[in-house]
Amino acid sequence: MPDAPGRTRPVARHGRLPRRRGWTTLLTVLAAAAAVVLVSGTSVATIAAAQLAAAPRTVQLSTDDQSTAKTADVTAIKGGANILLIGSDTRIGQFDSDEDVEGARNDVTMLIHVSEDHQQLTAVSFPRDLMVPIPACTNPETGTTYPAASSAQFNTALGNGGVSCVVDTVENLTGLTVPYAGLITFDGVIEMSNALGGVDVCVASPIDDTYTGLHLSAGAHSLQGSDALAFLRSRHGVGDGSDLARISSQQVFLSALLRQVTSNGTLSNPITLYKLAGAALSNMTLSDGLAQTRTLVGLASALRGMSTSSMLFVQYPVVDDPADSARVVVDEANAHTLNVALQTDERTTLNDSSTGRASRESSDTASPSASASPSDPATTPGAATTAPETPAPETTTTSSPSSTPLPSSITGQSAAEQTCSVGN
Repeated sequence: MPDAPGRTRPVARHGRLPRRRGWTTLLTVLAAAAAVVLVSGTSVATIAAAQLAAAPRTVQLSTDDQSTAKTADVTAIKGGANILLIGSDTRIGQFDSDEDVEGARNDVTMLIHVSEDHQQLTAVSFPRDLMVPIPACTNPETGTTYPAASSAQFNTALGNGGVSCVVDTVENLTGLTVPYAGLITFDGVIEMSNALGGVDVCVASPIDDTYTGLHLSAGAHSLQGSDALAFLRSRHGVGDGSDLARISSQQVFLSALLRQVTSNGTLSNPITLYKLAGAALSNMTLSDGLAQTRTLVGLASALRGMSTSSMLFVQYPVVDDPADSARVVVDEANAHTLNVALQTDERTTLNDSSTGRASRESSDTASPSASASPSDPATTPGAATTAPETPAPETTTTSSPSSTPLPSSITGQSAAEQTCSVGN
């Protein structure tokens, strides 16, 4: 990546250690959007009530967050609603790093911000290798209290103090209030992809990952079950093999899933909806405020009719850690810009050529395009890679005059953009 005119920095391979059982991404944000949130209020009430009756596990957040979630109308929270989705990577009995570590880690963490005017959803992914301050936390299961740390690896927060500790860490990092949270398992990924009959993804160059057992040729693939899970877990097989590359590859999958769900009649099929919602909720631990039918129905009202071009996936801005090439630290200036945009509920867009380390255009692909789902009136600008075998026609895009472009170093894509994962 460019560092200064005439000079190129080597790309650090963050955490390139054997990870045979690494966790996957937060597909539940899409389960919520596709199976619960984007359908009519009546359908949501019926489906959510039935699924919540199955008594998903619940967890308490901090006192302030509990109070906000219990009293607030999720459709009218000043400054928009924030929901944290956490993917746990339990280390018990697993060889998942350079050492055996008991307990769970938040190896995937995604903050969902729904704007107050219900016109945009922004999903922010936090790298697991990010070094951040972590507040003092007490583990709800063991009762062990962990002192505050000025700099610790982000994915240790869950093991320190459970879901609440991860929420507190993100709140300290972003300056936002996060009253809702959910912890999900990888079983949900398999069940949700099966409920859809597969998710169609594009691969720009072959992916060969011996750690996950994923081997895909260039072109289009319909992935479900263990293949979908392996795609989302794959780190060694995409981009530069880093966790940052995995995040951008996950965004390819998540965007494809949203486009598929909103354009092929899934939302009008009650059987598929029920299966999809059940796959999500039955594999989640929800905060008390989120585990309520009224909250899910409220989210349905907030997001009903939102186009995929208004759903942005971004990676929290980071730079290489000067003290450890396998870690990253916050890119202070650009993180401040993103934090302020979320705090002030500003409508944003991504700059051109903003896709991440494992979803950029490769030399053997067709020209990039940014096409929307059939219901989308417009798309958000951003570079995208189309499939070699089936290049999409180029589309002229324009951004909303009320939208502010994020710094070019903040990578990601809108859900409307058709992108491809790039193997290494």
